[in-house]
Amino acid sequence: MPFKAGLELTELQNMTVPEDDNISNDSNDFTEVENGQINSKFISDRESRRSLTNSHLEKKKCDEYIPGTTSLGMSVFNLSNAIMGSGILGLAFALANTGILLFLLLLVSVTLLSIYSIHLLLVCSKETGCMVYEKLGEQIFGTPGKMIVFGSTSLQNVGAMLSYLFIVKNELPSAIKFLMGKEETFSEWYVDGRILVVAVTFCIILPLCLLKNLGYLGYTSGFSLSCMVFFLVVVIYKKFQIPCDGQALNATSSILSNSSEHTCKPKYVIFNSKTVYALPTIAFAFVCHPSVLPIYSELKDRSQKKMQLVSNISFFAMFLMYFMTAIFGYLTFYENVQSDLLHKYQSKDDILILTVRLAVIVAVILTVPVLFFTVRSSLFEMARKTKFDLCRHVFVTLVLLVIINLLVIFIPSMKDIFGVVGVTSANMLIFILPSSLYLKITQQDGSKLTQRIWASLFLALGVLFSLVSIPLVIYDWVQSGGSAEGH
Repeated sequence: MPFKAGLELTELQNMTVPEDDNISNDSNDFTEVENGQINSKFISDRESRRSLTNSHLEKKKCDEYIPGTTSLGMSVFNLSNAIMGSGILGLAFALANTGILLFLLLLVSVTLLSIYSIHLLLVCSKETGCMVYEKLGEQIFGTPGKMIVFGSTSLQNVGAMLSYLFIVKNELPSAIKFLMGKEETFSEWYVDGRILVVAVTFCIILPLCLLKNLGYLGYTSGFSLSCMVFFLVVVIYKKFQIPCDGQALNATSSILSNSSEHTCKPKYVIFNSKTVYALPTIAFAFVCHPSVLPIYSELKDRSQKKMQLVSNISFFAMFLMYFMTAIFGYLTFYENVQSDLLHKYQSKDDILILTVRLAVIVAVILTVPVLFFTVRSSLFEMARKTKFDLCRHVFVTLVLLVIINLLVIFIPSMKDIFGVVGVTSANMLIFILPSSLYLKITQQDGSKLTQRIWASLFLALGVLFSLVSIPLVIYDWVQSGGSAEGH
């Protein structure tokens, strides 16, 4: 093999998907020697690259290459579904407490910063060959890095699943009562939200969580996204049907407005005690980082460029959906909007509202398995039990679903979930972890000074966000007596 061809092969292995360790080592050894002579420039380049990784980052890849089977379109559906969820219901509330201009600024900023953080994550994955987030943390920072990644991803995904099941617990009983022709005061055991969320979990979510591969959920993810698009269409339609004073809504509803309190003029910049929840809510709505590497690992003919395209499409689509939902929800109810937008549509005679409630319920139900896959794989990675075992697979799935159901029964409000998860795990996953991993990998690479400066600023922004948001959220929670505002 000519030296030039051998060098190109080695560079290709460094730049693309992870290869088997033995193959990679053999290729490197073969290309170093030609006719008994060693190319000193190549050794210098290789040693320079290897020195960037320090003690935790040897040049060999940390994962064996396994070809993906999921198409680009299905990967977009899965990532979009991982991004979108219950956060979409809280964005109108965030807008009502920031104003249109400030909300748009925050939404654009978080979208671009999230895309940048995924870029850093993909670069780190390429450099180390790690396709599992916990392995990536361990490869760069050792055991502490693995534990921090595990804690952040698990908290984020569990918080997201709790918020989804919280919607099921609140919305499904009302829908069933309407279908039965019963009043809201009807209280038989089979319309108890706690019982219904358990039934949904083990009749619908459990079978999907027992699937072996995440790629199979692309079809359910596509249907879930269709349900949320329908929700957006109804929100836009209702803006032109419901008058500002709310008189078109049912008289028994809690949304009857007081004309002295309700202002039908949009505000562009607002600061109040609830403004602090805006950024955590938006951050929570955009976090999908724990699902990025699992989706990347199953992408057919995967490459960093192709996965970045999947990310860009998904984030742009979700940005449009989020902004449209928030602005039309706000322009319908103005400052009377609540942390769960669905609770503002209370008309008992409105079939369209019932349908959209059911659509949102279906959407969040079908989103839970996508996040569940990541939590379960993280647990297996921590226990170093990555080889598939059917009994362990089923047992861990059942235990996790039982724990999640117990938590969702006792969570007081979605606002608590958005606030706590938004200022902790969401901040870690969007800002702190990707930038820290990137800076560690490139700490001795002088050619990437500009990129390192941007990553450092990104890290500083995440730290500043934590220092400002966490005390404010805690203060607001204490001031409200630990009880959440109605949803």
